[in-house]
Amino acid sequence: MTSPPANALLLEDLPEVAAWLRALLDKHFPGIEIHHAATLAEARRLLDAGLQAQLALVDLGLPDGDGTTLIRPLATRCPACTIVVTTLFGDDAHVFPALRAGAHGYLLKDQPEERLGAALDGILQGEPPLSPSIARRLLRAFQPTVPEATPELETLTPREREVLVLVSKGCRLPELAERLEISRHTVSDHLKAIYRKLNVNSRAEATLEAARMGLVQI
Repeated sequence: MTSPPANALLLEDLPEVAAWLRALLDKHFPGIEIHHAATLAEARRLLDAGLQAQLALVDLGLPDGDGTTLIRPLATRCPACTIVVTTLFGDDAHVFPALRAGAHGYLLKDQPEERLGAALDGILQGEPPLSPSIARRLLRAFQPTVPEATPELETLTPREREVLVLVSKGCRLPELAERLEISRHTVSDHLKAIYRKLNVNSRAEATLEAARMGLVQI
């Protein structure tokens, strides 16, 4: 994009945040026409009505679902649109699916306003709008990783590490029992021990911990 966008789709459910982002767009792209949607359903209706957005700011945590699900159809319907995720979620579980879906940038809303504004200005020069922490995360993803001997990794038994890896890959309890040739009761005991040692309460959290320890990549 070499000229300022003439219009934008702003997908944000919180009124005060939407007003802030609208003001930011008005400031950096004077005269821009902004189409606001507070839900995925509203955004889809705008696209169905023929909106050809040149810029889109897409939140991820919305009342009716994950904003990531809009990125691919948005890119298909509006091929000239620069799609930028604007969110508070900066973890791998949100960043990489959004970028794989076709987002051109990823900005964290909790960074200083001047930094967000500079990222928007960079769009005109063809610079991908990325928060610094997101850029560092992307760089790390392409660097060789060697599992570190973290305290958590050292406290897990070999069998618990094996269970954790399989859980991180989406295996459910019956499949775990079958693959490891142990009873479901034993699998449950391993999972309880893993959750306790890692201080987590869900499979998603366990998966993030496994990635942090270098056991899996997500």
